[in-house]
Amino acid sequence: MSSFVLRCAVATTVLATALMVDCSSWTRQAPEGMKAANDRKAAADFMLSDAKSTRAKLSDYKGKVVLLNFWATWCGPCKVEIPWFVEFEKKYQDRGFAVLGVSMDDGGVQVVRAFMEEYKVNYRVAIGTGQVARLYGGVDSLPTTFIIDRDGRIASGHIGLASKGNYESEILQLLDND
Repeated sequence: MSSFVLRCAVATTVLATALMVDCSSWTRQAPEGMKAANDRKAAADFMLSDAKSTRAKLSDYKGKVVLLNFWATWCGPCKVEIPWFVEFEKKYQDRGFAVLGVSMDDGGVQVVRAFMEEYKVNYRVAIGTGQVARLYGGVDSLPTTFIIDRDGRIASGHIGLASKGNYESEILQLLDND
């Protein structure tokens, strides 16, 4: 293999890796863990337009366990998690669970709608704003995900890619015990 071809292959690999991990680390950051019910803070309410151009309010989900996921269509780790969230929505919606996605894409609703069709997203996705991101600590990395209990309080939070089993365990704990 010529040195030029080898350099091109290495450069392409480095660039592809940089693009995939740009939105967050592929390694799971240590989660805060599930907070005791009396240590949980209220999740900030917000109203955003969803991908169908209707209003989505977090407070509409009170009484349900909610997985609130800040993500973007260009985010590699987000693309890993979204099929899990589709599965959780289908599997647990009858038990009082819901996923609410908040897209932080600059491309607007058209980009999000196309992504939702491609990934067969079966849950509501709102179009995020900087103001809503600030309500949740700035959301500096994507994905950023919060598990919210039936009373609208944040039970746990994850920055970056967390494991499917970790999410499911937390969801089940809230569905079974709260």
